[in-house]
Amino acid sequence: MSVGRIIETPDCVAEGADWLAAACPRMAYAMRQTGPLPLRRRPDGFAELLSAIVSQQVSVASANAIWKRLQDAKLTGPRKIMWATDEDLRAAGLSRQKIRYAKALAEANIDFKALRNASDDEVVDILTQVSGIGVWTAEIYAMFSLGRADVIAPGDLALQEAARILYDLPERPKDKELRKMAEAWSPWRSVAARVLWAYYRVAKSREGIR
Repeated sequence: MSVGRIIETPDCVAEGADWLAAACPRMAYAMRQTGPLPLRRRPDGFAELLSAIVSQQVSVASANAIWKRLQDAKLTGPRKIMWATDEDLRAAGLSRQKIRYAKALAEANIDFKALRNASDDEVVDILTQVSGIGVWTAEIYAMFSLGRADVIAPGDLALQEAARILYDLPERPKDKELRKMAEAWSPWRSVAARVLWAYYRVAKSREGIR
């Protein structure tokens, strides 16, 4: 099955942005406010998903501190996680629940190279079988670690709020509503997400000035 377009460079993002601007006047308006969109590519593999688990429900500063302790202890690979004791992982800052999730990820033995050639739906299906990885995390991984051009994460609250403001909706669209809205942004839904995240920051900073 074809994986579709992969976003590799800023030029790919710009191509998607041009398509969206031509397809939707609201998107064009948002991009006039935001300026050029970020590439936001990340590495793929075990460490990236472990980092996502570490980041759940904690501040960015806390997540960064815990991740640094894990790196210093060389506890960012699957075998090291499986061999580590709960005490080792707790010392790095992981909660009991996150220790369970980290071990589950290590034991899942995901073939990360094979994911590069899997369909978007297959990527989400495989990743969400692991305890601690929900649909949002899997979709973010597909967007930024695998560079998929046509994935969105409609469960993301910032995307929902940005869509509400940009499209002048009476209330924030829920996951299913935003997923339906996003069909109009295909085949560049990942770029549309970048637009909405960037617009969210612009809109919220403007509200702050008021």
